[in-house]
Amino acid sequence: MPHLDPLILVDILGIVAFAISGFLVGTRNNLDILGVVIAASLTALGGGIVRDTILSVTPFAFKTLYPATALFVVILLAFIIKIHRFGSIEKRWLFVVTDTIGLVAFSITGALLAINAGYNFFGVIILSFITAMGGGVIRDILINQVPAVLISDFYGSISVIVSILLLLLHVSDLLNQTTILLVAIFSIALRLVAYKYKWELPKII
Repeated sequence: MPHLDPLILVDILGIVAFAISGFLVGTRNNLDILGVVIAASLTALGGGIVRDTILSVTPFAFKTLYPATALFVVILLAFIIKIHRFGSIEKRWLFVVTDTIGLVAFSITGALLAINAGYNFFGVIILSFITAMGGGVIRDILINQVPAVLISDFYGSISVIVSILLLLLHVSDLLNQTTILLVAIFSIALRLVAYKYKWELPKII
């Protein structure tokens, strides 16, 4: 049996969760079939494409087969089983956990690529945020609504926290596979606790 790289598996989980999220947003805004496909595709792969464009490299999704394959399978199954009729599926714990893993994985990928490219503090945070949140932001702008990350619970903040932790580890010469894993575990746990207790950033009144 061929060995599946854990990083690829985590990436696929993120693509699956983000594609479902985009599919649901598309159907709830009464988009046609093409619109729903675009919403799901942007949510799942848009952030990575923008990230790679900033890095001046060929987008990973354009040269590797599994991201597009995972996206296509998810969209096809979502249409077949009419997942948008299941109720608030994105509030179920299985989806929340999968989505959180994807959020953290994409945030880590963006931050590490920025660090390897020699970006400064601001650049690392922005690239991490774009990788995880960029697709959803583009999707929401296209359907003329305030990006969910700007008004949602303690979600986009996770990308910022991930990037800061990784950058501090890099500056301290402590960045390695073990510390990256610890950051991932901490960030996933933080997001799940925040979701359970409905933590939100304060709003200006």
